Amino acid sequence: MKKMIFPKSLKKGDKIAVISPAGAVDVPQLEKGIEMIRSRGFEPVPGEHLYTKFSNGYNYAGTEKERAKDINWAFNDTEIKAVWASRGGYGCQHLLQHLKLKKFMENPKWYIGYSDNTVIQSYLLKKDFVSIHGQTIKTSSFGVTDESYDLIFDILKGKKPKYTLESHQLNKEGNIEGELVGGNLALIYALLGTKYSFDFKDKILFIEDIGENFYALDRMIMSLELAGVFSKIKGLIVGGMTNMGDEKDNQSYEDSFDEFAYKLISDRISKYKFPVAFAFPNGHIKDNRPLLIGANVKMNVDSNVKIDF
Repeated sequence: MKKMIFPKSLKKGDKIAVISPAGAVDVPQLEKGIEMIRSRGFEPVPGEHLYTKFSNGYNYAGTEKERAKDINWAFNDTEIKAVWASRGGYGCQHLLQHLKLKKFMENPKWYIGYSDNTVIQSYLLKKDFVSIHGQTIKTSSFGVTDESYDLIFDILKGKKPKYTLESHQLNKEGNIEGELVGGNLALIYALLGTKYSFDFKDKILFIEDIGENFYALDRMIMSLELAGVFSKIKGLIVGGMTNMGDEKDNQSYEDSFDEFAYKLISDRISKYKFPVAFAFPNGHIKDNRPLLIGANVKMNVDSNVKIDF
């Protein structure tokens, strides 16, 4: 097994870059998060195009060139010790062909984000770097628990997470250990067949999503099956499935752990023998506890669920 690279822990006064690699944001949406970084003893450093807006069928935080400039600055500036995405949305795929990691390779730093940021984390994993799949600086409309951020700061200071959770009725028992891959299901699906896709062999896969029609969810899970993903992985962790539904009532589902979505996934993977943990608190949900993409994790699914990095 190859040795994954963990960025160095941060110390008081270290600089954390805040960038917008995908969707546009307004100043009020980030004020609380930026002040939070400062209150924890770190120095938030905004990217040049943090609040830039560019519309081309979607409201991006700047052109591809502008967003690529910011992320490459954040990755390679030696004074920056961590990079925190302002939000997800759509647009991170644009940056994959423009990423440069020359100085980052010499001085790795934590990258923090989720949702659309899954593709950036897949890119970093290809280079053997661990990243944090956790809450962005912009909080969601349903809010985010203080613990969601506390746990990220714990990781930045060198503490790896451990979780013990109640079991779910659809869980499949087992005790395994392996490297964690994945993130937002739609982005995992979008990367299939590209050179940026995750390597799934002998990995533990994590998936979460929001606002997908049930047929679209089924299509993505089917695509993973047809690509042989479920024949390769050692285990599966399913996080938040928020506001899922069909075309006429897509917005009516507000349960972060949509049971119909879980049943759909469970039925599709029923023939596989690997352990499965449903309802892990990570994703587009209020209780968004961070995971380490690329890190080795021990997963024990029994009368309860233990996830130990």
